[in-house]
Amino acid sequence: MNPYNEIQKTFVVKNGVKMYNFDKCLAAVQHIGQYHFGNQFMIYEEDIPVIHKLITFAIRDYATITKLNLNPNKGIILSGPVGCGKTSMMFLLNYFCATNFSYKIKPCREVAFEFAKKGYDSLLPYTKKEHKQIKLTTYCFDDLGTEKQIKHFGNECNVMAEIILSRYDSFIHEKSLTHVTTNLSASELEAYYGDRVRSRMRQMFNLIAFDVKSKDKR
Repeated sequence: MNPYNEIQKTFVVKNGVKMYNFDKCLAAVQHIGQYHFGNQFMIYEEDIPVIHKLITFAIRDYATITKLNLNPNKGIILSGPVGCGKTSMMFLLNYFCATNFSYKIKPCREVAFEFAKKGYDSLLPYTKKEHKQIKLTTYCFDDLGTEKQIKHFGNECNVMAEIILSRYDSFIHEKSLTHVTTNLSASELEAYYGDRVRSRMRQMFNLIAFDVKSKDKR
């Protein structure tokens, strides 16, 4: 199966504008999810409102984005209990994004391990533009809060706090986007990263949340 063929089935073009059918988008998520994760992958009815918000954001349906109280100029922080499907949904959502809005998924624990090996230079891919880039590469940092305070030759660093603060500057000046998944609450994020980082996150992200009682789907 070619996943992009499934995406092609979700819309028609009228007067040069893509018109998406949400039911077909759900079917595409189901098919592509099973292609990548196996036949056990399924969409749960209680998760459809979350999926609707995510797809609306990805396809840049600006009228509906506004109705859903989302800001298209911000990134997404997708929160929810362990195992509810946050990482899977962000992986699948990328198929719906236009090239200039696509993103790379990076586990926060890997970022921390890279810092332990290479030090501050390891943070440059996430905090500095490459040659001729107008803005930073868009990343989805997966499982924010699972990384540890890491030391490199005695230098301790809260790596994700540093990355968020650096990307905030690029968000303000260059409209760079960042996405995040986490199972931490707002108060837990503030306790872990501090009020300064939490304040920046409020400005950088749209909060989309699975229900706190969402079942473990693994």
